[in-house]
Amino acid sequence: MIETRSESWRSRLVFTRGVAAVYLVAFICAANQFVPLLGEHGLLPVPRFVAAVPFAAAPSLFYLFPTDRAFTLVAWAGIALASLALTGIPERGGTLAAAVVWTALWALYLSFMNVGQTFYGFGWESLLLETGFLTILAGARTTAPPPLLTYLWRWTLFRVMFGAGLIKVRGDSCWRDLTCLDYYFETQPIPNPASWYFHWMPWWVHQSGVVANHIAELILPFAYFAPQPIAGIAGLLTIAFQLTLIVSGNLSWLNWLTIVLCVSTLDDRWFSWLPFRVPAIHPPRLVHRLAVYALAALVALLSIGPVLNMLSPNQVMNTSYNPLQIVNTYGAFGSITRTRDEIVLEGTADEAVTERTVWREYEFKGKPGDPSRRPIQIAPYHLRLDWLMWFAAMGPPEDEPWFTPLRVKLLEGDPGVLGLLRTNPFPDRPPRSIRAVCYRYRFTTPDERRRTGRWWNRELLGVCSPAVSLR
Repeated sequence: MIETRSESWRSRLVFTRGVAAVYLVAFICAANQFVPLLGEHGLLPVPRFVAAVPFAAAPSLFYLFPTDRAFTLVAWAGIALASLALTGIPERGGTLAAAVVWTALWALYLSFMNVGQTFYGFGWESLLLETGFLTILAGARTTAPPPLLTYLWRWTLFRVMFGAGLIKVRGDSCWRDLTCLDYYFETQPIPNPASWYFHWMPWWVHQSGVVANHIAELILPFAYFAPQPIAGIAGLLTIAFQLTLIVSGNLSWLNWLTIVLCVSTLDDRWFSWLPFRVPAIHPPRLVHRLAVYALAALVALLSIGPVLNMLSPNQVMNTSYNPLQIVNTYGAFGSITRTRDEIVLEGTADEAVTERTVWREYEFKGKPGDPSRRPIQIAPYHLRLDWLMWFAAMGPPEDEPWFTPLRVKLLEGDPGVLGLLRTNPFPDRPPRSIRAVCYRYRFTTPDERRRTGRWWNRELLGVCSPAVSLR
């Protein structure tokens, strides 16, 4: 086979390691959270789901084995395979060996997502699957990266960024009058420690940030397909934009995976500082090239729906058009909430609820609770229950199918569900009754924080779900 030169060998190495790292985080989340949320006795049990939904609508290994043991084994198998891919060992074994590992990672995570219901209804889940599916054909260590595959990765990146930009300018008026950042840092799902500081930046910084957002999401994406160094510069600017989002909030692995996709815009000149010796490189074999052409044709066909959605005035966010979760449509924060309402779950050991009942508060790991507690930095890890509590506060919490089961589990003292929380105020015996109280949270002002040390002020809005007991 003829030896050739590659201008993106190091770029592919960084890209595949990045995808493996995100897979690793995703499978760790599954190992820690899937059973209490979706296990046999979880809040939304998978056995009940697979009995009601046909396999063709949601392909998953768990149609064969909807058991807690299977969920745990598959999660740990995913952790092992992602760790293996992170070392680069599979690609040393050849194109086929690498493809087998990447296919297994995609199939295992698809199995979780397709039965994960609302707990897996986030755009970064399908983005990981789409990126992982394309990475199956990344090739061996000594194979030149297929240029066409690089453009498929860039096409995914384009849809992530441009779709997010379109949904904003078509959505909330604050994206057009440049005021969205006056609210976003305070009202985002899970603020981090820096969010307080971003919230109190001057108004002109907030407005400039919205303008930068529009440039990053509506203009830069077209440069991803330009020749070098233009594509690389656009990719680096997008990475800088994503880093500001990482510093200012917790958006799971969305920003991290977007950065990985940006690597596809960079050739080896950007990675010449890496201490990796490029081996003798050979062109992809005919079978490999044909597979990439077939993949490109499939992506082109499946892109019709997402493109029509982007062109539509009724554009939707984060939607999959096929049960394999490839070639999806993306978008984020088409609307921004102006106030932050939080549901606080409280329990009591009293046999009867009276006006004198003493209530004790459950603390979640990520979402705001105790006003004095510093916001947490958790991303790229994803706290699924905390995120859904944020959504539940936007309407009657009983409308969420998992909310009543959550209260039942707390009344039973279920150790799995309690493990998803930061504190258990009833360590000796479960509470007799549970209620949900709604508060309005706002960041303390700089002066208030200096005087009190609190990060939040909160105002009681009332009981949003009355006390219930197992009786």
